[in-house]
Amino acid sequence: MKTNVKPAAARNFSSLSLCISLFFVLNIGLHGIKCPAQNAVVVVGSGSSVPAPLYTRWAEEYDKRNASIQLRYLPVGTSEGIRQISRGAGDFAAGEAQLTEAQRKEGNLIEIPVVLIGIVPVYNLPEVHTQLRLSGEVLASIFMGDIKMWNALQIARLNPDFPLPNLPIRVINRPAGKGTNYVFTDFLSKVSPKFKAQIGITPSPNWPVGQAAERSSDMAEKVKRTPGAIGYVEYQYAVKDSISQATVLNASGKFIRASAESIAAACYAVEAPQWNKFSASLTNASGADSYPITSFTWLYVPLKPADSGRAVALNDLLDWMYSEGQRYAVQEGYPELPAPLLAAVKKKMSELQ
Repeated sequence: MKTNVKPAAARNFSSLSLCISLFFVLNIGLHGIKCPAQNAVVVVGSGSSVPAPLYTRWAEEYDKRNASIQLRYLPVGTSEGIRQISRGAGDFAAGEAQLTEAQRKEGNLIEIPVVLIGIVPVYNLPEVHTQLRLSGEVLASIFMGDIKMWNALQIARLNPDFPLPNLPIRVINRPAGKGTNYVFTDFLSKVSPKFKAQIGITPSPNWPVGQAAERSSDMAEKVKRTPGAIGYVEYQYAVKDSISQATVLNASGKFIRASAESIAAACYAVEAPQWNKFSASLTNASGADSYPITSFTWLYVPLKPADSGRAVALNDLLDWMYSEGQRYAVQEGYPELPAPLLAAVKKKMSELQ
């Protein structure tokens, strides 16, 4: 007899499958995996889907280097990744949110920048063939549900050179626990007092409007297939899926398109010349060429790993990430860390080892 699976049951099954997969891979990472003719230590990380394409590439390249140490990464969200590493599950986590003092203390963790990222507003307006201009204030009003139509006066004022469609705005956002949310709400909170008061800086915003997209790839797909949609996604996903990106008004009053150069400019504006702050926030940076929704993606690692043998494997991976691995980050479209900052990070890592 043919039966239909109810949506709630399907969601529960999906969550159960994710938990089983996470349990299986983390246990492999913690106990090692038997490979032909040798044992391999699998260094396991979990966290944000924002840098998932980079970790996929890193795993491909790193696994070729040394058969005795392998890398696996699970994109489960920033908050879940932090929870896992705080409980001693896996070897590292990754994400875009700054650790709280409680998280640092509970898991004995430290965050270290890995590469630079940009979060870009993406939209689907088939009738608009010129790049849309948006300010942080207008983006805040859209994602709070105050601006509902694409031809609203607030948007039209920023785009006087072409007509905007009389089309409802279909907001797509991210659910709780996502690093993308943290970076996006950090920016919007800096430019909109109303947004800061009502929603604030958080990986788990209480969005008043919109439908959720679980992963970065889901966000890209939903915006691409929904006329009138607007969302926000990491720069590499927008480029890969050829989705229209808005230019965003920066702190210097210029509309800036995300690029490797404009994302790096934001880092220089905040970090230079000391290069030792490892700033938690690069959003709304000063400088004419700075892309305003810029961030680090971080590694969250324990200061004193419980297993000394696994610590050796993790240190080998980190040494590779901050040397040869940076080359692959550039090939994947991520701006590499500026050389002075990279040197400061390496120094910090050597102090921890």
